[in-house]
Amino acid sequence: MSRSFLRRLAPAAIVAASLTLAGCGYNDFQRLDEHSKAAWSEVLNQYQRRADLIPNLVATVKGEANFEQETLTRVIEARAKATSIQLTPEMLADPQAMERFQQAQGQLGGALSRLLAVAENYPNLKANQAFQDLRVQLEGTENRITVARNGYIKTVQEYNILARSFPTNLTAMVFSYAPKAGFTVANEQEISQPPAVDFGGGAAKR
Repeated sequence: MSRSFLRRLAPAAIVAASLTLAGCGYNDFQRLDEHSKAAWSEVLNQYQRRADLIPNLVATVKGEANFEQETLTRVIEARAKATSIQLTPEMLADPQAMERFQQAQGQLGGALSRLLAVAENYPNLKANQAFQDLRVQLEGTENRITVARNGYIKTVQEYNILARSFPTNLTAMVFSYAPKAGFTVANEQEISQPPAVDFGGGAAKR
C-alpha cells in the first residue's frame, strides 16, 4: 500500500471515527461530565458560603447571656464535621462518599435550624441587628444551595440516563464514564423553616 494512498485515506478515517464517536454519545458524555463537575463546584461553593457565616453567627449568639450551650456546641461540631468531608468532582461516582457528605451537611442544617428556633426565645437576639443580618444571609445562602443542588441533580440525571442507555452504555464502558452518585435532600432541614422548639410547654416559631 503506497504512502500516497495512506495519506488520502487518513482524512477519511478521521472523519469516519469522528462520526462514530458522535453517534455513540461520546461528545454528550464529554459535555455532561463537564457540566456536572461545574454544577458540583457550585454546590460546594454555596455550602462553603454557609460554613463561612457560622463563626460570626456563633460569636454573636455567645454574647447573649444564658443561651443554650448545647445548641451552640452542636452547631460548632456539625460545622467542623461538614467542612472536614471533601467530595471532589472525581469522587462523584462514589455513592458512599456522597452519602457521608450529605449526612454531614444535613446535620449542620439541622443544628442551624435548632439555633435559629431557640433564638426566638431571646428578645435581645431578635432585636440584635447583627444577628438579624446574619440570619438573612444564611437564609439567602440556603436558597442558593437549593438552586445549586437542583442544577446538579438535573445534570446528573441526564448524564446517568446516557450512561445506562443502549448503545451509549457501551461508550460509557469503553471510556470509563461511570454513573454518578445522586443527591437526595429529603433529610435536610431548610434553615429558612426552623422547627418548632418546646420551651416548657410553649413553642417558638418564626
